[in-house]
Amino acid sequence: MAVARRETSTRRRPPSRTPRPSILVVCGSARTEEVYLRGLRDAAANRAVDVTVVNRPKDPLKVVRSAVELAERGRRDFDQVWCVFDVDDFDIASAVRAAKQQGVELAVSNPCFELWLLLHHEACNGHCRGCGAVMPKLKKHVKGYDKSRPRFADFSAGVVDACDRARALDPTGNAFGANPSSSVWRLVETIVEAS
Repeated sequence: MAVARRETSTRRRPPSRTPRPSILVVCGSARTEEVYLRGLRDAAANRAVDVTVVNRPKDPLKVVRSAVELAERGRRDFDQVWCVFDVDDFDIASAVRAAKQQGVELAVSNPCFELWLLLHHEACNGHCRGCGAVMPKLKKHVKGYDKSRPRFADFSAGVVDACDRARALDPTGNAFGANPSSSVWRLVETIVEAS
């Protein structure tokens, strides 16, 4: 009986690991959201996902358009594109429509991103008249909070609580007009739990 000889090859097999999904996140503020999300990305250290965070401080529709443009002219393909912005005094209906048409996910806080930050420390169930109503509550928990110099360390211990509290306000993550609400929990879970 002849034994079949195994062929040997000096060529290496191509890697069999699936490439990591990549996420582009475009933030509509000058600093706050970007610093928070980079801190989250670094703290989560989820090697199963590649997260790129950029800021484009503009109104929500321009943030969506910037995200689409960045994704289209980027040197790589993104599996998901997200925009993070506040409702503040903006009419976000056109941004929501544009995002839906372009397949862009939204993480919207109403009235402001500071609501999302507050949810790391306490629940907030009553209507908030703008960011001015949220800031004093946030500053009770984060002494000396400065919107231009946020620190992820002030919020890292409460990420799971913030997701739970935000989900309780908006279980779908799509009730952008509800005040208070924040759908940032959807993006946070995507970054932390991606596999």
